[in-house]
Amino acid sequence: MDSLSRQVEKINDESDSGRFTVIVQTRTREDLKRHLQSAGRIIEQRRSTVSVRELAPRRMTERRPSAKLKPPANGSAIERFSTSDWARNAISATGGLKRKAMGMQTFPALGLAALSVTKEQLNRLPEESPFVSAVFVNREVRLPPVARTDRASPAIEENRGFTWGLMRTGAMSAWGAFDVRGQGVKVAVLDTGVDATHPDLKGKISGFAEFGPNGETVVDDVTKAYDSDRHGTHCAGTVVGGRASGHWIGMAPEARILAGLVLKKGRGTDLQILAGIEWAIAKGANVISMSLGGLRMSADVLDTYTSAFIGAQEAGIPVVVAIGNDGHQTSGAPGNDFFAFTVGAVDVDDRAAGFSGGRTQVVGASRFIDSRYLPFVYSKPDVVAPGVDVLSAIPGKKYDAWNGTSMATPHVAGAMALLLSDSIKLRQLPVEDRSQALKDLIVSTCQPLGESGQNHRFGFGRINVLRAVGRAIDLGY
Repeated sequence: MDSLSRQVEKINDESDSGRFTVIVQTRTREDLKRHLQSAGRIIEQRRSTVSVRELAPRRMTERRPSAKLKPPANGSAIERFSTSDWARNAISATGGLKRKAMGMQTFPALGLAALSVTKEQLNRLPEESPFVSAVFVNREVRLPPVARTDRASPAIEENRGFTWGLMRTGAMSAWGAFDVRGQGVKVAVLDTGVDATHPDLKGKISGFAEFGPNGETVVDDVTKAYDSDRHGTHCAGTVVGGRASGHWIGMAPEARILAGLVLKKGRGTDLQILAGIEWAIAKGANVISMSLGGLRMSADVLDTYTSAFIGAQEAGIPVVVAIGNDGHQTSGAPGNDFFAFTVGAVDVDDRAAGFSGGRTQVVGASRFIDSRYLPFVYSKPDVVAPGVDVLSAIPGKKYDAWNGTSMATPHVAGAMALLLSDSIKLRQLPVEDRSQALKDLIVSTCQPLGESGQNHRFGFGRINVLRAVGRAIDLGY
């Protein structure tokens, strides 16, 4: 039995309902040839490194143009799947169901489609649709639990005028030394929405969209932006907030936010998040930040999001994801995916936060990693950032200090926004090279903590964006 047939059998065994929504992946190894080659180079480099400094990107003058892949003569796999007899029959069988909610949604940039099927229709998928490489159930995703902290914490009291995270990551020093504040950069925050009227965010929201449980667009209108919780506003404030409160709170105060509401009141589905990633790519995001996920108890990794992360990377967009708040030797999906840039949390003394996740992950079989590297064993997170006593914006013109890897993640997304500022040449790189160059600059300039090389508690280390910007300029970016 092939892997697709096994997936279909597993879905049918676990599903109690007569009709359910599935996510269909259509990327093939031929579609991913260039990415497979570059992923192999990254794996070999990281396996052999002890010092993070060895992971710096090449000098701008040493870069060679990447080979361009020609599109398939008969169209992409997603186009061929969406017009296949199996897909047409599945859609027509929905009868009177609303097409937007239960018909087929396609995400071309991600190589994905989603549609409502019965068990009988799903059983025919492996034989009747050769364009499909994998299928997954649309599962529920939640915000990682976060905790409110005491505003009288020494980390806050002793850093009046700015948050300790801006100081510790070197963001404020980078503003002054290199005039980088995120000018011209868009960061997509896929979360609970955003309060666009907050004094620290007003005029900084460039787009807003809300997505339904099956990936359908509910609204795409920046004038209708709102936060269904408080979490999205807090994360956005850490990326682009100013000093309306008297405290500087945002890493890249001149960047702009694309706010995707994918977890209404803190709960959503895989398809809402995937739709948000597709929307962010279409809207011209430079970085995607996702402080979300679901606890994964085992070391194996479901590649529900792998195709999406690769699609974003091919568009030059790194996807920054929280590792989760369930403690050591745990991780959350999709932050446990190899192709996510995953973030853990530290406190003001660079100690790993007790809640911060991290573990060894195992990939036994994958369409996205060359077979010579399988089974593939790797560690998460990639880096850590301030995630304890983090003061930021919340709806209603208010501020609060929270703990969580959700708070660490926007520090990293904001650091990438600084590296992409107009005065730096990184946005001039070909899109196929840009995302990895950003990741390499962040990783290679970290402050190492814990074991030599990457480890479960700190990844490669705590980010230092002042050092990263300096390294970028020295390498000709």
